[in-house]
Amino acid sequence: MQYSELGNSGLKVSRLCLGTMTFGEQNSEAEAHAQLDYAIGQGVNFIDAAEMYPVPPRPQTQGLTEAYIGSWLKARGGRDKVIVATKVAGRSTELSYARPFAIHPDRRNIELAIDASLKRLQTDYIDLYQVHWPDRSTNFFGRLGYEHQPLADEVAIEDTLAALGDVVRTGKVRHVGISNETPWGAMRYLAIAEQRQLPRVVSIQNPYSLLNRVFEIGHAEIALREQMGLLAYSPLGMGALSGKYRHGARPAQGRLTRFDRFRRYSTPRGAAAVERYAQLAETHRLDLAQMALAFLLRQPFLTSVIVGATTLDQLAVNLGSIDLTLSETVVAGIEAVHAEDPNPCP
Repeated sequence: MQYSELGNSGLKVSRLCLGTMTFGEQNSEAEAHAQLDYAIGQGVNFIDAAEMYPVPPRPQTQGLTEAYIGSWLKARGGRDKVIVATKVAGRSTELSYARPFAIHPDRRNIELAIDASLKRLQTDYIDLYQVHWPDRSTNFFGRLGYEHQPLADEVAIEDTLAALGDVVRTGKVRHVGISNETPWGAMRYLAIAEQRQLPRVVSIQNPYSLLNRVFEIGHAEIALREQMGLLAYSPLGMGALSGKYRHGARPAQGRLTRFDRFRRYSTPRGAAAVERYAQLAETHRLDLAQMALAFLLRQPFLTSVIVGATTLDQLAVNLGSIDLTLSETVVAGIEAVHAEDPNPCP
């Protein structure tokens, strides 16, 4: 395994992070524990979760992901050797069952959410606490164009960061991060932290894959210059870049088969790009998923790639990408495919 510093935190995190979004929906508690055991055995020390997980969110399953991680932490011990990240939800009507008032990243939500996450995780601190998505109306979750639509009740970044500062001061959180955030939002968090002596954001968790390289356009320079490295999620386009959906295949347990909410990764443009990448991998006798992950691991603005799986075999393939170094010929081939149709699945 390889490791990177998490922003300016002093923490060294594995370049591959275990994503746990499937725990409690597609994976049982026993399967979750098996994945955690295997990942730790391969040198992974970084685990990412969220209060809303598993996905798709449902009242019956909300919080199970953190609970499964918590039962594993209690059974295995060694909390100080694992870096645990989780998230507080942004503005949401979908999660109205989670709290007895409107869901926003404001003080009362953050105070309740952090205590609930700590209880489920069976720990007294969280290493990285992230705002899952912005409270304002902006372009995230597959939306490219920005339309200015100020909301009367939107929570100011100043207020969110002040509330996060309080949970850092209490010792419940060590460091803070952002997710699904825009370049403007990222810079506001940094500016406010400096102006008001509040916690400095150490990471940004946004989508990044061969099918979606939008991060390179506006975020990459910020990530490098401001020591706010990318935690890349959906690095395989919800499994599309494993190749299992090629030629119209729809495996019964596949995420794109089961859940309509991920359709942006199964468009005709996306399928065409996957096919070109698959042919490139075959030409060079590479596993498609490992090639896709190895390309991300080359990027200087990246801190860690969040890899998820529903089986141990899938997880083994994904973690094996850490040992793959792509030749310049393969990289040139990837860039040629990208140039033909950039970002088919933003």
